[in-house]
Amino acid sequence: MMNAQQSLHNSRRWKVWEPVLWLLALALPYLLGNHALIINEIAIVALFAVSLDLILGYTGIVSLGHAAFFGMGAYAAALFAKLVMPDPLIGLAFGVAVATVVGALCSFTIMRGSDLTRLMVTLGVGMLLMELANKLDWLTGGADGLQGVMMGPVLGRFEFDLQGQVAAWYSISILLLFLFLSRRLVNSPFGATLTAVRDNRLRAMAIGIPVTSRLAVIYTIAAGVAGAAGALLAQTTGFASIDVFAFDRSADLVLLLVIGGTGWLYGGVAGAIVFKIMQDLISSITPQYWTFWIGLFLVVLVMVGRERLIRPWTWLGGKK
Repeated sequence: MMNAQQSLHNSRRWKVWEPVLWLLALALPYLLGNHALIINEIAIVALFAVSLDLILGYTGIVSLGHAAFFGMGAYAAALFAKLVMPDPLIGLAFGVAVATVVGALCSFTIMRGSDLTRLMVTLGVGMLLMELANKLDWLTGGADGLQGVMMGPVLGRFEFDLQGQVAAWYSISILLLFLFLSRRLVNSPFGATLTAVRDNRLRAMAIGIPVTSRLAVIYTIAAGVAGAAGALLAQTTGFASIDVFAFDRSADLVLLLVIGGTGWLYGGVAGAIVFKIMQDLISSITPQYWTFWIGLFLVVLVMVGRERLIRPWTWLGGKK
């Protein structure tokens, strides 16, 4: 018992290299000022990927409708800024709260059926919310999107600039915060029960783990984290459209975790960096065929084995 507690405690501790990594990340918007917008986008997508990893990597729940919570966070933050007040942090909290409530309601849909059933149900929820956003054009702007979202300064001091540096610092800071909280969660006794459910649900039930409630809680938490990513997108771009609910957002998210790996949180961050940089570079060289080259990369990744490609990183204390 003491060994298990010590192992969890050690897992929660930051490795020596991690503060250096995050200091470098916070310095990038200044060092690469011309690329601050893509850095901001990477941070947002990384946070979105972390949210999916909480349910895919730690409980084995595959979702093709995770963009539903991303979209709810985006629209909630955008509407809050437009109709109530433009404070980014309060708007972010509101977006997280709305997505969390929606996630709690949707958590009942994953309790029954097979993996394929859950896949279709999550996909259906995302499509339903996308069509709802399209029909409620008086509130959401419909197909034209919700435009004219003006944000106030972060902490009352830092105005969002056109270059995107403040937006990048803001998104990286929120990513770091949620990654820290998620890490504390998955490396706790609660997180240990999640991995037990993932590895063998029947055995977990036999030893007294309340599987249903565990799945509902982590699904709800993951929805809130996805809502934070959506809120960041709406706040840093000043725009929210029905595309935030699109199926391809959820599909791309699965691809990110294929690239970076599941069950270690940094997999979503690594996948986001690789995917977005490849997308940006390849699309600038061949705008028409960039998806072909990314598809080819994924095929090679699967055939060669991701573990071989990321092996140099494993000694840093990443994926176990």
